[in-house]
Order: sequence, then structure tokens, then C-alpha cells
Amino acid sequence: MSNLQATVAERPDGFHVAGYEKIEYDFHFLDNVFDTSKPNLAESYKRWGRCLAVMDANIFNSYGMQIQKYFDHHDITLSVHKTKIGEKAKTIDTFLSIVDSMTKFGIYRKEPVLVVGGGLVTDVAGFAAAAYRRNTNFIRVPTTLIGLIDASVSIKVAVNHGNYKNRLGAYHAPMKTFLDFSFLRTLPEAQIRNGFAELIKISSCAHISTFDLLDKYCEQLIGTAFGRADGASQEVRDAADTINKAGIYEMLKLETPNLHEIGLDRVIAYGHTWSPLHELVPEVPLRHGHAISIDMAYSATLANVQGLLSNEQHERLLNLFSKAGLSMDHPQFDEEILDKGTQAILRTRDGLLRAAVPSPLGKCVFLNDVSQEDLLAALRKHKEIMKGYPRNGEGIDAFVDPSDTGYTMNGKSVMTTTSDSNAVKINVLNDDLANGEVKNGVANDLKTVIPNGVGNGVQNGHSNGAKNGDSNGVKAAATNGVQNGVSNGA
Repeated sequence: MSNLQATVAERPDGFHVAGYEKIEYDFHFLDNVFDTSKPNLAESYKRWGRCLAVMDANIFNSYGMQIQKYFDHHDITLSVHKTKIGEKAKTIDTFLSIVDSMTKFGIYRKEPVLVVGGGLVTDVAGFAAAAYRRNTNFIRVPTTLIGLIDASVSIKVAVNHGNYKNRLGAYHAPMKTFLDFSFLRTLPEAQIRNGFAELIKISSCAHISTFDLLDKYCEQLIGTAFGRADGASQEVRDAADTINKAGIYEMLKLETPNLHEIGLDRVIAYGHTWSPLHELVPEVPLRHGHAISIDMAYSATLANVQGLLSNEQHERLLNLFSKAGLSMDHPQFDEEILDKGTQAILRTRDGLLRAAVPSPLGKCVFLNDVSQEDLLAALRKHKEIMKGYPRNGEGIDAFVDPSDTGYTMNGKSVMTTTSDSNAVKINVLNDDLANGEVKNGVANDLKTVIPNGVGNGVQNGHSNGAKNGDSNGVKAAATNGVQNGVSNGA
């Protein structure tokens, strides 16, 4: 929420306007946010008596009945726009499909849209809220580890466009963000690992005690979904809660004084100097966490070569990436890609490299005066170091699979039903999702399922590459803005 105060002063040759905007938004730690006994979220919709939810389709399939029961319990009519947004579907077409649903729903100017899903979903839906009538409220419920500890912190919202990541976007704060780590119970381990990279990022440059906990409990955190899986010990759960809260708090302290990125020296940009190109160069894109891990690992080697990070701390950092199964290199990271990434980020950062690196662990400095020869020498050294690590520094489950791309529903046919007369009945067929249509309706349950956007925004003529039959993997017909070898910074 914001409150703009402004003054107008007369001058001999015209007028001078000065405005000051107060931005306020809240974060609430609340496990099981859709438990009917917890009215916290529902209170934001009592005034309206209804809610439009933009929801990741995988979340809908796993939690749709529970979410419907929650809103039924609180006498709030729920309408759902289901969408599947991977990097290949983070496009203006998916954005437009959400806008269409907001129009169909008849959203009021101050009525908040509910956004439930990972960081890609909150990015695109948040941008739709920012653009709709120039300013529409929204509330976030992130459901992935990256969404919870990284995307939820920023007020940046965007889509990819014209072969560039996040080329179209805005700065638009949500009213509230509910941080429900119980969603991690059903998150694939590959996605837990994906988010783990963001915690290494913030802790290695800003909070050494959190880094120490990540190092100590690394495999247990990833293997138990940060203590949320059945059988996880209380010790691991407590460590996870400490890590998550501290990580988010440090991110907020660093990000909030610079919400509109007027300052370009950003600690939280560690790992984001060359990663936009890493993410998209391979034929099958790297997951975001693996792309930034490659960047962080190389940047740490660069810092070591520059005498800013000791051999011991450099090795400790690389060992943590390795234990976590995160990528530190990939075969296509070569001198040409390094140069392309450097030139791209120089434009994004107003002509300076501004590469954040740990020095020492838990602190951060920025590299600007680094020659191309120094960058290449560090790359050659990094490649040699990687030969001593498992898989030559390549990660585990490093590349996106169908659940990341927006083409499938975790590789399963989508048909969830129940014979319990007191339960919610969902009957949505996989073909309906591929076509962007919802057939058979819903029986006394999901009062309105708004189909726009289902299957990569294939609706109302907004399709851009996701066609029927694209449900079994990453196709060459990538949607607008994400093609091999493209990027110009996040």
C-alpha cells in the first residue's frame, strides 16, 4: 500500500512538483494459511464477500479442495484463474490472460487479487495488478522456497519479452504477503535445492551465522523440505525456521531502502551478474537457483584471484554448493558467454560491472575495475578447480523439467474427483487445460473457475507458442521472450 504526499511550488518560469510516497506492506509467518480455523487471510476479503485467486495450476491440483473449503467456511465466493507459468510462459500473453480474468471478474479498484504460487506466478500476476487500472491491490501467498525467501521480498513484478528476461515490468508492492512454509511438504526436492541457492546468496554476503547453519544442516534441510517433511527432527525444523526468518529479514533490510533500484550496487545481486545468460543458454534452460550458483561460484573464484576471499573460505563456499547438489559450472560457460554476459550487465548497471562478491564470508564488496583478461583468467582457474568436484561441478536436477516450463501438470493427467458429499468436487480434464478451456463445470464446489491463462495463457487469441500436444516436455516453440542464448539481466 502507498500514500503519496506532494507539493506544488510556483516558479517564475513554471512550477516545481515534489512528491514523496510512503510504501507499506506486511509479511505474516503463518503455516497452514488455508486452515479454516485461521481467519487471517479471509479477513482481507470479508468486505468484498468474494475473491479472485490467480493460482498456479499445480497448487490448485494439490490444494484446490482445501482452499475452496477455506473460503466456503468464511462465506467468501472464490473464483480461480489457473495458470502454469514457467520461464517459457512468463510472457505478455500470460499477463494478458490474467488481465482478461480480472475484467471478467469485474475487479474493483481497491479489491485485492489473491496470488498463490511460485515466484514466476507472483511476478506475472503482480505485473497484471500493477498495470490494471494502473494500480490494483494484490495479496501474495508464495508456495516455493524461492518464492518464500526471495521473490516475496521484492516489489519487482515483470514478464519476459523480446528475448530478454524481465524486460517489461513495474515496482508494485502487495498489500500483504503470507509466508506459509508448510507448502514445502509437497515441493519436489529439486525445487528445494533450487531455492537453497538464494539462501546461500544472502548469507554468504550478509549473514555469516545463517551461512554456518546452511553449511551444518545442508543435506538434512534439502532432504526434509526444510524440516516440513514427515519424520524431520525438531532440531532441523528449528534450524530451518531460524534460517528462513533471518534470510528474509536480511533480504528486506538490504532491499527496502532501494525498492526502486535507484542504487545499482546491490548486495542481493550476488550471483546475478552473469546468471541471466547462464539460465537460458543451454538448449534446456537451467533452473534459476543453478544459474545463480554458477555465477556465485565463479564470482567467488574471481574474488579469490583478486585477493578478496581467502583460499579456505573460497573452498568452504564451493564445498557447500557441491553438498547441496547445486551447479558451479556447465559446459557452455565459456569465454564467449562470459563476454556476452559482461556486456549485457554493463548496460543494465549503467556502465559499471558492480559484481557483488563475498569478502570475507558474511560481508560483501563490489568489483568494478576488473579487466577482461582478469575475468578470463579467473574463468580458466575456475574450470580447473571444477575438475576436482563431482560431476565437474555440474548440479543435480539442474535443468528445468516440464513442471518448470508451464506445459504440463507435473507430468500427470489432471483429474481429481471425490465421492464425499461433504467435500469439494473438482473435475478438470487435462485436455481442457491444454486448450485453455474448462468443461464439465464444477459441482457445488469451485463456484467459478476462470479458464483464461490455463496452459500458458492459451485463450482469447493470446497464444504464442504453447499448442495442443506440448504437454510432455520442453518444446522448441518457446514462448515470447525466452529463447536459447538470450538475456540482458534480471
